[in-house]
Amino acid sequence: MERIASFTINHLLLEPGVYVSRKDYAGEEVLTTFDLRFTTPNKEPVMSTAEVHTIEHLGATFLRNHPTMKERVVYFGPMGCRTGFYMILHGDYESKEVVSLVKEMCEFIVSFEGEIPGATPVECGNYSDQNLTMAKYWANRYLENTLKNIDENHLVYPK
Repeated sequence: MERIASFTINHLLLEPGVYVSRKDYAGEEVLTTFDLRFTTPNKEPVMSTAEVHTIEHLGATFLRNHPTMKERVVYFGPMGCRTGFYMILHGDYESKEVVSLVKEMCEFIVSFEGEIPGATPVECGNYSDQNLTMAKYWANRYLENTLKNIDENHLVYPK
């Protein structure tokens, strides 16, 4: 079998950042998948499922309601390794073009108060596994330590 793209990235060199993971084509249309890497793989603790779940709910809600990008959002969800998230947008994008959108999303999460959208037994299959406090911690950490002063080394996968 052919190795999938994400397994060809050297995770020993990977640091938090915003990376184009892949580009897929549906006819003439491009779907760009972004690797929003919140933690350094294999060096830092991973995020727990509760905060990952909360970031997923809040991030997806923010993105799918964004005034200019909501029609471009295909997917937002966690990586199985719990070191980050995938964001898929309809269109041909580069990492630097979405940094401001990801910053806005993290600012939304950090400032969020109230009931987590979709966190009821009717709307979610594991509604009680949520942690807003830790979701805010991780979103703020990613915003402050990675996104605010991001450089080319954190926008392109390391070789």
